[in-house]
Amino acid sequence: MPLKELAERRTLLHRKSDAQTILKHALDDVQIEQVALVSSFGAESVVLLHMVAQINPDTPVLFLDTEMLFPETLAYQQQVAEQLGLRDMRVIRPSRAKLMERDVDGILHTFDTDACCTLRKTEPLEEALQGFGGWITGRKRVQGGQRAQLPLYEKDDGARIKINPLADWTPEMIADYIDTHDLPRHPLVSHGFKSIGCAPCTTKVAEGEDPRAGRWRGMEKSECGIHFENGKAIRQENAA
Repeated sequence: MPLKELAERRTLLHRKSDAQTILKHALDDVQIEQVALVSSFGAESVVLLHMVAQINPDTPVLFLDTEMLFPETLAYQQQVAEQLGLRDMRVIRPSRAKLMERDVDGILHTFDTDACCTLRKTEPLEEALQGFGGWITGRKRVQGGQRAQLPLYEKDDGARIKINPLADWTPEMIADYIDTHDLPRHPLVSHGFKSIGCAPCTTKVAEGEDPRAGRWRGMEKSECGIHFENGKAIRQENAA
């Protein structure tokens, strides 16, 4: 079955399912085959990490260490992985050879953020996902922009299915889940960081601002490149 059709069928099948059911079925789906959770260990990541740990703690979890993350994020990743008992943590880093060739001084982000994201995120993740039939993300429709029409399942730019179990979750649902299960919060959230990426490209968010306003502030950019197709950001009209 073509992957686009498979994604559409799974989205239809799970249109009334809760996130835990979607996750359990995705992790056991013989047509998708092996699935990994890709996590930034950011402001809301602990929800999916906790769900996956409850369903199958041996699920591969891919964490992209761009080598430009906040120290708090690195410490939080280790804390959460240990506390939840995640047994297959894979820390993904950019190629040393490519860094020496394309960003030897570590300043690429100051004049070409897209190229920096490609080097430090998109390319390492694509390599890490080789052999997987699907991957789980924490994207949500309420994040707006290119995510406003986000389906539960979609075909990615390669030969994989992308699963978005929290597509219809709201910030209130996220907060309630974290409180109910007494999960640790990213330490930067209490300091005004509502969406957390690389340190040079993340700023605090003022009261009333969109949570992602602090990502690439002042730039015409809202995605790092991980969720692009054919090198271009996925637009609302073809997000499904």
